[in-house]
Amino acid sequence: MQAATRDWLAASSHVHEDFTAEALVAALTKSGEQVSVVIPARNEADTVGEVVSVLRRELVEAVPLVAELVVIDSDSTDATAQVAADAGATVHRSADIAPHLGSHPGKGEALWKSLFVTSGDHLVFVDADLTAWGPHFVTGLVGALIADPATLLVKGWYDRVLDVEGRPPSTEGGRVTELVARPVLDLWWPELAGVVQPLAGEWAARRSLMETLVVPTGYGVEIASLIDTRTRHGLDAIAQVDLGSRAHRHQKDHDLAVMAAELLAVVRARCGGGVAPVDVAAEELHQFTREGGWRTRGVPLAQRPPAIEQSGYAGGER
Repeated sequence: MQAATRDWLAASSHVHEDFTAEALVAALTKSGEQVSVVIPARNEADTVGEVVSVLRRELVEAVPLVAELVVIDSDSTDATAQVAADAGATVHRSADIAPHLGSHPGKGEALWKSLFVTSGDHLVFVDADLTAWGPHFVTGLVGALIADPATLLVKGWYDRVLDVEGRPPSTEGGRVTELVARPVLDLWWPELAGVVQPLAGEWAARRSLMETLVVPTGYGVEIASLIDTRTRHGLDAIAQVDLGSRAHRHQKDHDLAVMAAELLAVVRARCGGGVAPVDVAAEELHQFTREGGWRTRGVPLAQRPPAIEQSGYAGGER
């Protein structure tokens, strides 16, 4: 590992126990800043209610760290939106946000659209399918983000518990991370080799960063934000925080292949230091199974331009 990466690890790595909600509230009150938690969700009715209710109870009502607790419903066909609202979140349907800008399916789209309906200076993203986690995910991410004014983006890291029915639990989750994300970062951005979970769904960013980024509408949002922050602002703009362990609903390998293809497309576009065009047609991934034969699946490649450049964006004004 390069000396620069080792120095960065020493300077910018945190553990969630370093921060308490009460101390963070005091610091944010002094600075006049606020935190918005954004939960992108698609067909997560089984888990989103618990995620929302725990955060509301612990970090909105018990300690007022979170000013906005928002769920962005990404074309769910189940009761995700109603469950989230009943648990205490403000719920927006992704397609209904800034409708004049159109709509795409995907996680990145939900995060990009969240910029138009939140006002916090600091944005914390939390996945809706968590099954083993805690509110310290948010306190750890906020703490690491405001610990240094130079920090613009924080990635959470944790042991990823793989809990599959019929198998004993293990910490071998994160298959796309280990087989795709980490190898490509090691090859083309070796200074990012110290980021333990580059695809972590739990991460935080300053609005001043997020509103200027080009955002892939699909699963490429996490690796794109990491690479683009490094390219534009340097390694010192990134930090990470140990959140302990995490478990969530796992996808089948054939479904993960679509995610892997999206990541590779994002990386390919950035290998030369550039960013892919915003308007790109979806590509296709061909898969074969003995049971189902050949099938073709779309790989979404569309990207959103910086939100700050869009009509109707209020820029977090309160």
